[in-house]
This record gives sequence, structure tokens and C-alpha cells, in this order.
Amino acid sequence: MELVLTLVGPDPAQAATAAGRASSALAAVGAGVKAPTPLGDGALDIPVIAAPADVRARVEEALADVAVDACLQPAAGRRKRLLIADMDSTIINVECIDELADFAGVKAQVSEITERAMRGELDFEGALKARVAMLKGLPLADLQRAYDERVRLNPGARTLVRTMTAHGAKAFLVSGGFNFFTRRVAEAAGFDANRANTLIEADGVLAGRVGEPILGREAKLAALKEEAANLGIPLSQTLAVGDGANDLAMIEAAGLGVAYRAKPIVAAQADAKVDHADLTALLYFQGYRADQFVTD
Repeated sequence: MELVLTLVGPDPAQAATAAGRASSALAAVGAGVKAPTPLGDGALDIPVIAAPADVRARVEEALADVAVDACLQPAAGRRKRLLIADMDSTIINVECIDELADFAGVKAQVSEITERAMRGELDFEGALKARVAMLKGLPLADLQRAYDERVRLNPGARTLVRTMTAHGAKAFLVSGGFNFFTRRVAEAAGFDANRANTLIEADGVLAGRVGEPILGREAKLAALKEEAANLGIPLSQTLAVGDGANDLAMIEAAGLGVAYRAKPIVAAQADAKVDHADLTALLYFQGYRADQFVTD
């Protein structure tokens, strides 16, 4: 089987250094390595043939101190037809519930629970209910204020979504957060549709409750499977990206599961990590060249 190693970093010089190190490490264990193919500034493909079973570990060891993200996968079928993306701290820069908690004066308490839940230390549904309860009485106007003042697309997010959809893929935003935000973020980034939880309102304020059933880890996995079935494609043709423990099931099930600035429990299980580059790394991982990106 022919593999391809994609290296992406914010610094082209670092990417070139990484390419040399990776090629040498692979050649040292008898892997066949072809000449790199540039994809864009700081991004390149290295075709790999006859690789040993531990090839990924060899690459990770060689690149441990280089600010470059690496993805090793089969060369065939790398361009995906479905993107399922988490929202908070993945497509956008914040955890929306933490920002709402800031307006409610309980950010420290809520953020601590959020962090533990994302690390997989707490049951997601219970943690969400506990945090939403602390928001009881928050004026609905503060939701729009949080979106306007705090929420920003992460670098490369719109380019990732727009490029994939322009080339025939479908893109879905699936969040354990709230549909007030996913509706707006999906429109801003260009997603085809979105799924999320609903904050219950009463008399112009939050009631401190979230609608049932709660969309969490298993619901995200179900969304991946349902949307793939709707398109008539196998899971091998899907891409999932997220950062927290509630993203892990969909990341493990997808054809390419990517951990973006992720918690250790997620990074350890994902097919690839993005710790240094922006979200356009997911396009490079699929073999897109920079001149194919949709940047409007």
C-alpha cells in the first residue's frame, strides 16, 4: 500500500527541516520514500512505500521538536466527501458557555467544569446540565452580545469549509454547545447545516435548563453516520475534527479523524493532530494545493 506523509507548518523552513528528518528516519528503517511534492507555503507531501508497521511512531519521534503537523495515511481515498466539525475551540476561538458564564458572573466555576468535561473526567450530559443551571436568569440579549463580542472563526475555518463544499463535499457543524451559536457560526463559515443543543428560555431570560435529548458524544457519532448514509458513502470518505472528549467517538469512526489543539485523550486517539498550523492543514491533509483553496 502506498502511503502519503503530509507535513504542514506555519514556517516553510521548519517544514523543509521536518521533511528532511522524516525522510531520513523512514529510509533508516527500510521504507521507500519519494521526493516531496510542494502543496503550499509550509506544506508538502512525501509519498511512502513499503513502510514498516511502526512508521507513524518513527515519524512522530523524528519530528518531536519541530513545529510541524504531520498526517500519515493511505494515498488512495484521501480526499473526503463529508466534513463533520465540532464548534467550540475548533471552528471558533472560544467555549461559548464559558463566555455566557462570564456575563453571568460565574465564569471561573463554569470554565473549570468545561475543562474537566473536555478532558473526559466528567460525564458530558451531567456537566452540561450543571453549567447551564448556573446561567439561570441571564438575559437573552447577552447571547447576542457574547456572539458579537467574543466569537471569532479560527484561522482557516472558512477556507476549509468553503473549499471542501466548492469541490462537492458536504460540511456539517455538530456541537455539544448551543444552536443559538451554531446557526450563526455555520452561516459565517459556510456549513451546509448544523446540530446543537437548545437553551430553554422563559420571560426573556435563560431558564437554567437545556432541551432534551442532549447532543453529546454519541449524538455526534450518530450525526457522522447519518450524514454519511444520506450521502451514500462509507465512513472511510468522511473527515471529523474536534478538540474534546465528546468528539472522540466521531474522530475514531471517521475515515480521517483530526485532533485540533486537542485535549490529550483526543490527541492520543486521532489519526492526525493540528497543533501548529491553522485549519487549512485539513485541506493539505486531503491533498488540496493552496491554489485550489476558496478564500473569499
